[in-house]
Amino acid sequence: MSAADSVVELIVRRPAVGEREVLDEAELDLEQGLVGDRWWAGARVDGRPLDTSAQLTLMSTRALERIEPDRSRWPLAGDQLYVDLDLSHESLPAGTRLEVGSAVIEVTEAPHTGCGKFTARFGSDATRLVNSKDGREQRLRGMNARVVEPGHVSVGDTICKR
Repeated sequence: MSAADSVVELIVRRPAVGEREVLDEAELDLEQGLVGDRWWAGARVDGRPLDTSAQLTLMSTRALERIEPDRSRWPLAGDQLYVDLDLSHESLPAGTRLEVGSAVIEVTEAPHTGCGKFTARFGSDATRLVNSKDGREQRLRGMNARVVEPGHVSVGDTICKR
């Protein structure tokens, strides 16, 4: 897949547990990640230290189509950016930087795996698929990233390796 084919297809903000807001555009911030997302607010309320290795999550729309063909259910996956991009470790090793809109994000080592919530929403077969050896290598459940240059991201923005 060329850089010209790699785009942001869906942006989802999670303002509170179980809530989803589908956005046309969003701001990515060094401290907050996706502005208005509960990742930032939840850490502040819980008093736990912020771990920016899981500040932002991306999921491949090609992988999600295999799991859930109904696009209206995609926000239930709980990720913020849904992208048409090969997220595999081979394609995007930890440390890779990506331009997304006017922001720059960095792929982190932190694994992003299917959990109980993912199973409840998409079924045990989906969780087995994303947590399989190949599923983890391909990052079918998605990947974690941190914001390294703040900026604006919109649906339809191209994603380029930096």
